Amino acid sequence: MPDSSSIVSKVWNYAHVLKNAGVGYGDYIEQITYLLFLKLADEMTELGFDNPIPDAFAWAVLSGKSGDDLEIHYRHTLENLGKEPGLVGIIFRKAQNKISNPSDLQRVIKMIADEDWSGMDVDIKGAIYEGLLEKTASSSDKGAGQYFTPRPLIRAIVDVMGPEPGQAIGDPACGTGGFLLAAHDYIQANHKLDKAARRHLKTEALWGTDIVPGVVSLCAMNMYLHGIGKVADASSFSSSGKDQKRDASATVDRADALAQPSGRKFDMILANPPFGKKGGYTIVGDDGKISTEKQEYERDEFWATTSNKQLNFLQHIVSELKIGGTAAVVLPDNVLFEGGAGETIRRELLKRCKVHTLLRLPTGIFYAQGVKANVLFFERKEASEKPWTKDLWIYDLRTNQHFTLKTNPLKESDLEDFVKCYKGKNQRRDATATFKKFTYDEIVARDKANLDILWLKDDSLEDSENLPAPAVLAAEIVESLEAALAEFRAVEEALQTSSE
Repeated sequence: MPDSSSIVSKVWNYAHVLKNAGVGYGDYIEQITYLLFLKLADEMTELGFDNPIPDAFAWAVLSGKSGDDLEIHYRHTLENLGKEPGLVGIIFRKAQNKISNPSDLQRVIKMIADEDWSGMDVDIKGAIYEGLLEKTASSSDKGAGQYFTPRPLIRAIVDVMGPEPGQAIGDPACGTGGFLLAAHDYIQANHKLDKAARRHLKTEALWGTDIVPGVVSLCAMNMYLHGIGKVADASSFSSSGKDQKRDASATVDRADALAQPSGRKFDMILANPPFGKKGGYTIVGDDGKISTEKQEYERDEFWATTSNKQLNFLQHIVSELKIGGTAAVVLPDNVLFEGGAGETIRRELLKRCKVHTLLRLPTGIFYAQGVKANVLFFERKEASEKPWTKDLWIYDLRTNQHFTLKTNPLKESDLEDFVKCYKGKNQRRDATATFKKFTYDEIVARDKANLDILWLKDDSLEDSENLPAPAVLAAEIVESLEAALAEFRAVEEALQTSSE
């Protein structure tokens, strides 16, 4: 059987052909999601499981058609499956055919038909899909990039957080599911799990929410292909499949996470909430239209009312944690220094939670260009008159660091020192040139309790000989221009949609 990288290359190479036919990378990965699920459902039926796809829209019917009949039937299939309950409805919600040329569609169907997907280990299927998502995210065309956190960063965060069996782990802005999958893999690799623990990890441990319908479909499929949200081992079921009590539909929900509590409390939350304009949360309605109007969320458990979505996500995450629960949250710089509601939220966070670590991230590592971000690590504590934060340790991975997505991407080795410095619970930390401790009193004495702290000398400001090489600068400029063009295209599409 070919390995996952060869299958990714095979499937992705055809994306370039379709790109010339007007099918963008993001649209292509959506169509692969729909077709792959239909093929997998058909293969699982052959193994004795119930097929969640109605007979009229099953893979065998679709793959047996050609020409205009194929395109028409595929369009009707997507429309009808989007109305189904459970996982099927989540994956196919608002689905549309973006491959209008019947011959192109037939070639994609044949490409998927040529592989025995159910015969692959779940890790291989998952690796293939993750590889496709990453290629989509890294393409210059508008794709999954804004929902895709660099995997080396995710793995480093999960390594230092150390999720454990039996924990409930959430992500209220889950994107394509990177944090949840990394937590799953970490638990599986670092703990010996009995049958009950394995079942809990697959069906009860991981929960995600996102507001964008298409992204929820990608995440649901990603989790499904990793065997999450259901018991993955088919041999544990009866031949009729009747012992399978749960599908993956509850694993990832399409909702505005900020609107109200999820109804769950988590031992751990790992998240990279959406960045963007200061003026609120980008809302995608049921009609697919985008609204970027300012929106404030008034909730009893919030410390301040604001239209800043990153500050709202921070408050939401604190409220979703159990007492003693831990969080690692990727946040833009403005959360560290903004006044008004920002100052109120920072001071309350420092008092009511044990905020212990801040990782200052370099620029050039996200698919959305120009992002200045950080990872904030904290633990929720019970009510107390005294502040829970004692010392905040800050690791500076930004100063004198130059990364680009193509010529010098972030690697796991770039985060090894941070992982080493972080250390586990109650272990003594040692200061280094890049890892420095600030006391609670020092922080709250700063204007607006400003956490935007950098202390290393920026060599590029002092010595022109230490500037990045011309090739690196050129690559950064090209990527910034590509990002700007993508933003212009997104605005143009939003305007066209609103005028229809």
